[in-house]
Order: sequence, then C-alpha cells, then structure tokens
Amino acid sequence: MADVVTMPKLGFDMAEGTLIRWAVAEGESVEKGALLAEIETDKATVEVESMYTGTVRKHLVSEGSIVPVNTPIAVVGEPDEEIDIDALVGEETGEEPAPEAEAQQEPEKTEQPQETAQAKAESAPSTGDGNLPGGLRATPLARRIAEDQGVDLAELEGSGPKGRIMKKDVEEAAAAPPKPAEEKPAPAKQPVAAPLVASAIGEIPDDKRVPLSRLRQRIGQRMVESKQNFPAFYVTHEYDMGPVMAMRKQINSMLEGSGEKLSVNDFLVKAVALALRQYPNLNAKLDGDAVLQYGHVNVGNAVAVENGLLTVVCRDADRKSLREISLEVSAKAGRVRSGKIQPEDISDSTFSISNLGMFDVDDFVAIINPPEAAILAVGSAKQVPVVKDGELTVGWRMKATISVDHRVSDGAEAAQFMQKLAEYIENPLSLMI
Repeated sequence: MADVVTMPKLGFDMAEGTLIRWAVAEGESVEKGALLAEIETDKATVEVESMYTGTVRKHLVSEGSIVPVNTPIAVVGEPDEEIDIDALVGEETGEEPAPEAEAQQEPEKTEQPQETAQAKAESAPSTGDGNLPGGLRATPLARRIAEDQGVDLAELEGSGPKGRIMKKDVEEAAAAPPKPAEEKPAPAKQPVAAPLVASAIGEIPDDKRVPLSRLRQRIGQRMVESKQNFPAFYVTHEYDMGPVMAMRKQINSMLEGSGEKLSVNDFLVKAVALALRQYPNLNAKLDGDAVLQYGHVNVGNAVAVENGLLTVVCRDADRKSLREISLEVSAKAGRVRSGKIQPEDISDSTFSISNLGMFDVDDFVAIINPPEAAILAVGSAKQVPVVKDGELTVGWRMKATISVDHRVSDGAEAAQFMQKLAEYIENPLSLMI
C-alpha cells in the first residue's frame, strides 16, 4: 500500500521549511532510514530520512518550495502499484489536494512574464533562500563548503535547479588543480618620498544592504522576546582554572593517539550539570503561576554557524562522564557545522552555556534562551598575575557570568550556584566521582 510522506516538524517552533533537494528521484527505490531530501528550516539545513521502504512514485513539491509542516511532499509505494495520488493525498490532508505540478505548469502559458520575473529574482540580492548577489544561487551547504575551501562561487556553474550551485559543484571545484597565476609586470619603483595620492586607496564602496537569513531573523525574534519579557539580573564570578588545566593536560596525554581530546568546555558542562542538581530552580522555566523544575539536566552549548548560532544539547549531562560529554558535544557540533543536523541535536535544552573563551574574551553577558530560566556566559582561561598567600604569582583565571530570570530566582541563589560551580571547577577530581 502506498504511503504519503509529509513535511516533518523538525523543532517545537517550526512552522514551515524549504525543500532544498530531493536525494531520491521519482521512480527510484528508497529504504526506510535512507536519505530522502534536504530541508532548510529557520535554524539549519537538515537531512531527512525516509520513513518508508519502496519506490518514490511522485514528488508532490519541487525543489526550492516553501512547505508548511505536515503538508504532503511525496508518495512512496510499490513500482507497479495502481495509485490514485489525488485520492491518497486527499485522505492524508482531509481536503481536496491542489497538486503543485499543475500549479507550476500554469506560468508556461505566459512565457514572457515568467522570464521577466525570473530575471528580476536572479538579479536581486540574497534573501536567505540560497540566492546570492549577482543572480547566483547556491544551497547553504554549498556556501559553507565554498567558504571553508576558499572557492569563489562566482566562477562556478550550478548543476542544480535553475542553475543552483550544489555541494558537488563546490567539491569538484575545490578538487580541481589551481589555475596558473598570471605573471604581472614588476611595479615601477616609486620615489622614496612620494606624495600620498588619495586615488591609490581606492574608491569608497557603495552601501550594501544584506538581507537577514531565516536563522538570523529567528534569533532576533527570540532575543527580543527574551529582553522584553525576561527581567534578567547578572552575577559574575572569577574561577581558579589551574586545577582544571593541569587535569586536562594529564587526561589528554593519556588519550593521545585515540583521536579524543577533552576541552575546557567539557569540564564546564559536567560542573554546571552537577551544580544544577543542587539548584534545580535554575534548571527550570516559568510555567504560568508556577516554576517548572526539569527532571532532566540537558545542557545546551552555543555553536557558531553561518549567519548565526545554534545550541547543541548534551542530554542528562549530570549522569555522563567527561569523555561521554566530550564525544557527544563534538559529534553534534560537527553535524551542525556540516549542515547534517538532526532535530534531537538542538532541542530540549534546560540550561545553556555560551562560551567565547576561544576568542580571547575576558567576560560578557549572554541573553537568556527562552523558555529557560538562566544561561552562563564563559570567558577565556588566562594566565594572569594573582596574589596567593600574600605573594604575587602567576595563575590561571577565568570569569563567568550567569544571567537569570528574576521571576524564577534571586541574586542570592544565583551567587550560591556560582560558588557551588567553583567547588567543582577548582576541585576537578570531584567531577570524576
């Protein structure tokens, strides 16, 4: 019996998605669990697996279409099965379907207006749907790979729909031998005290309007919601990181050759999770006229991606070892950066950490990620002058600031949490017990 594939809901707040690419063409077979399509949400590009085994009998939407959640997108059945697609889709939606194929054929009656509209669309700047200035079209994954590999998209011809540049186009260009550099004549020698010529600096570039990506728009909406509705306060604490740095060095020497390596952030995730167990009011959210304290301790970690950031979640971090935390966070962060994100990678966090230590940041304040009650902003661990036992010496120090929803908690509780966090960080052996 034929089955209808619908647009999946890849997040609690997802309302629609853009079908970037069909991985299985009409008439091709597909196995349950195999890659079926790539969907772009307001957060990332997600690889969607097939829920059925059979033959893709019909694509109900074309590549590049924006489709609401739970809308039929394909029909999977037996290759020789008689299928009334209209009736099947009608049963799924409960209403008369309007096949997209027919809707897409109507513009062919007025060929000239369609070409004009397409020309205008391709000449417009990027709108976050894969279009780039100059009429270029590229998938988010292709753009990300091009940036990593140093490939100029303007020099490529896309093999995708409407000339869209796909992942394979960028990979082929990156693998091609570099073009020989053109020999340029040696510049003429200038006088030692040559006067400054304004034109040598170049002309002032025109103002550039850069449309917000869907991810950046969603981040903006959530942060405005947080700042307007969450009366936050902030508490900063400085931590002695010497014990963590020493233990990390010792553990990584034991792991040498295994491909594993613990980061400072792995210690922080574990320490935060254990401290939250003792301060459940910060592992919570406001729920009407009550505070909902979560049973699970799922620590979110902010990861920078193209045009924004996403939070990958380490579930039940209080119950996992440092190595388990390290492997889980690294794997999920890798999938996020490569565009192979899975819904469970970025959902259900109960407390978040925003770590900018790798960017040589002393300290900063993070905005609470709704509906959570708190977020921890972490700066760099640095060697600085410190006074110890009345003597000046050099020590490792790191500052962290917690932002807390004042409707849920107060300054005293937040300060006590930061002190408890210090007990774990400054005595890292306690993280092993």
